[in-house]
Amino acid sequence: MTSLHLSHLDLLEHEAIHILRETAAQFASAAVLFSGGKDSLVLAALARKAFAPARPPFPLLHIDTGHNFPETLAFRDEFARTCGYQLIVRRVQDTIDAGRVTEETGPNASRNVLQTVTLLDAIAELKLDAALGGGRRDEEKARAKERVFSHRDEFGQWDPRNQRPELWNLYNGRKRAGEHFRVFPLSNWTELDVWAYIRRERLPLPSLYFAHEREVFLRNGSLLAVSPALPLLPSEQPQRETVRFRTVGDMTCTGAIRSTAATLDAIVAEIAAARQTERGTRYDDQRSETAMEDRKKAGYF
Repeated sequence: MTSLHLSHLDLLEHEAIHILRETAAQFASAAVLFSGGKDSLVLAALARKAFAPARPPFPLLHIDTGHNFPETLAFRDEFARTCGYQLIVRRVQDTIDAGRVTEETGPNASRNVLQTVTLLDAIAELKLDAALGGGRRDEEKARAKERVFSHRDEFGQWDPRNQRPELWNLYNGRKRAGEHFRVFPLSNWTELDVWAYIRRERLPLPSLYFAHEREVFLRNGSLLAVSPALPLLPSEQPQRETVRFRTVGDMTCTGAIRSTAATLDAIVAEIAAARQTERGTRYDDQRSETAMEDRKKAGYF
């Protein structure tokens, strides 16, 4: 008698593939929300496995703030080209130009919150009834409340107190006209799981994730990259340091960490020993105690 033993990563992979196939079965039009970051990269790689040898039935959708790291944008374009994905880009700048949102001003101004309107406009334009994201429950307390199939009302809003039960891996995608779902196949993964999977599958990554020298400055405890999008205050001095990024987002709110981890093995070891969560480096999460939940209620990723 032969026994089948699956590793922890194998079990997570099978669960994610099951969710991806359920999404394809239950929804008429879905897209993968793709930032070029490690989580959306793993999600896109899993979608390729889930539907091989056919192409994944989902395009990649990137909401570009206009303040993304150049390295991320170059990686995004190359990944879509080499992996055979259709890439759809919608820009926050176009939303600003159309008068749909007003750009923030001041030293802490960011376009991160403005992405919500651009995203909801893109979902309506593309007639999406599901948007697949790489969000994980271990990232942040608001994301820990999300279901795998997370319902959004006709305004794109999320109500954390009114969610559907998900028992025995059964997912309920029923909705009314105008509503949609956010789907999170990586819900039960941890940051360490993601890195272990990237190492096992030998997935490519933006160079930002590996230790490199960069001009940075300290603002309210966050080590931010020097960029034209984020003018320095008179009291702030840029310094060249060896850093890497645990998350990849808008340059105005994505903090770096001091690190010499330049290989996947070194990153896995560093994450295993870390005492700060990966979103502890995100400046946008520090605006209030409920910053992420407030954004998600309004329709954020």
